[in-house]
Amino acid sequence: MGNIFHLILTQPLLNTLIWIYNILPFKDMGVAIIALTLLIRLVLLPSFHRQLKSQKELQQLQPKLNEIKEKYKNDQQQQSKAIMELYREHKVNPFSSCLPLLIQLPILIALYSVFLSGLKGDIGSELYPFIANPGDINTVFLGFVELSNPNLYFAFAAGIFQFIQSKMMMPKNQGPQDATAKIMSAQFTYFMPILTVIISMRLPAGLSLYWAVTTLFAIAQQYYIIRKDQKRSE
Repeated sequence: MGNIFHLILTQPLLNTLIWIYNILPFKDMGVAIIALTLLIRLVLLPSFHRQLKSQKELQQLQPKLNEIKEKYKNDQQQQSKAIMELYREHKVNPFSSCLPLLIQLPILIALYSVFLSGLKGDIGSELYPFIANPGDINTVFLGFVELSNPNLYFAFAAGIFQFIQSKMMMPKNQGPQDATAKIMSAQFTYFMPILTVIISMRLPAGLSLYWAVTTLFAIAQQYYIIRKDQKRSE
């Protein structure tokens, strides 16, 4: 299984990263990582768009969900049944918003291996015949950030962007929440960014750079869609 994962994801990502690095007029692995990040986001754009659409549909259903929870607050079984019927009636899949996260996870794992090998230059046996070996790789981003070592600033940048995205994904005017919902909401909004910082502080800065850029791209995408919807409703 590990070998299949390597062949279908890790090795293609490594070769794409090196190909981008080779075609850059100035050799900077940080710029190559940013370019690879944007390329991945563009490829996954349809799935992220569906995620945002699903989140919007769930937000629109929130008043009705609150009514159901209040009506059946003493009957959890009937409450769950009524909620599922509401989802079916409006053709909403509450789990579709999780799909991009499930896609991102294996990519993140693969990129961890890519950056560990790519940033050390240990790539000769992994390159496809049509991808030239660049030899020594410049792993100093913009001349002052060593991407092969952890970087506190990049870690905090990834955490801050994660917090902003979490706040943007919070449904507005959602009405009263039960204790469990409040705890889950707080964990997603505050705990995830903190966890991102803690993990990023132990990882190569190249991976933190990827996470910060991909999250920033998601913020821009979500802001664009929100503004677009606001203009339509005016």
